[in-house]
Amino acid sequence: MSDLLPFRAVAPDVCVAPQLQPSAMAEAARAGFRSVINNRPDFEEGPLQPTNASIEAAARDAGLEYRFLPVQGTYQSPEEIAAFARLLAELPRPILAFCRSGARSTRLVMYAANLP
Repeated sequence: MSDLLPFRAVAPDVCVAPQLQPSAMAEAARAGFRSVINNRPDFEEGPLQPTNASIEAAARDAGLEYRFLPVQGTYQSPEEIAAFARLLAELPRPILAFCRSGARSTRLVMYAANLP
């Protein structure tokens, strides 16, 4: 783990991180991740936050699978949880999910694990 890629494991082959920069995508690939899920809506914190498009381009350039599933920080709907569970089932592992602090991505992992 580096300052550029501050992640922590929350499930086998699934890690979460706070907001990542496009430059972190190459580091994620070097760390062995195969997929990245961005759970943070664009411009949630204003214009200085990197956009989904810029992170996706860097992830694809690094050879990573990338998905954008923006969810609000305070509420994750049953539909969003189900969509996240599908991503966990479909994407190559290990997976790195991120949001502003890592908390909502962590909740999504936990909620998805409890789906029937």
